[in-house]
Amino acid sequence: MNTVKRAEIFRRLKENNPHPTTELHYKSSFELLIAVILSAQATDVGVNKATAKLFPVANSPEKIYALGLEGLKTYIKTIGLYNGKAANIIKTCDILIKQHNSQVPEQREALEALPGVGRKTANVVLNTAFGHPTIAVDTHIFRVSNRTKLAVGKNVDEVEKKLLKVTPKEYKIDAHHWLILHGRYTCIARKPRCTSCIIEDLCEFKDKTE
Repeated sequence: MNTVKRAEIFRRLKENNPHPTTELHYKSSFELLIAVILSAQATDVGVNKATAKLFPVANSPEKIYALGLEGLKTYIKTIGLYNGKAANIIKTCDILIKQHNSQVPEQREALEALPGVGRKTANVVLNTAFGHPTIAVDTHIFRVSNRTKLAVGKNVDEVEKKLLKVTPKEYKIDAHHWLILHGRYTCIARKPRCTSCIIEDLCEFKDKTE
């Protein structure tokens, strides 16, 4: 895919959704961090249902830590892998309190040192909470990037590197949100909705089903 096509794809995505954001509900960088940790292999809808009960009770490192492991689990047990996530969140809260003055760090290395936080989660927090021009590649973005030929790669790291290289500078801040929403609602895994796709004529996917 050439540079002109890529720029036009992002131009249309921006025109269609000028101010995209995550579908996770949060009111602070800490709430976002917890929501993103919970969202691994879970839906945003499911996470939002759980945090709607958790955050009014505990929305700071101190308050969640005070719940204890079993107390936290009662709020997030509807989410897949909740046992491991609860353990990681308690450990993360402890580190935030002791090492970061209860604040979510804005540095990648510090974020990735937190239990339950990998590169993707760090990218989401850096981008959504702090406005860094990062692109977190999940299954949706990986699929869209490879299917359209926007950024082809064999794994998420390859796709991330390529997207950062080929995405025009003016679109990098919001690229993550545009691509994930496009993959979630239009360029879905089975039977992509090509006939209702705003970038269908620019897409290089060969097996269009509609």
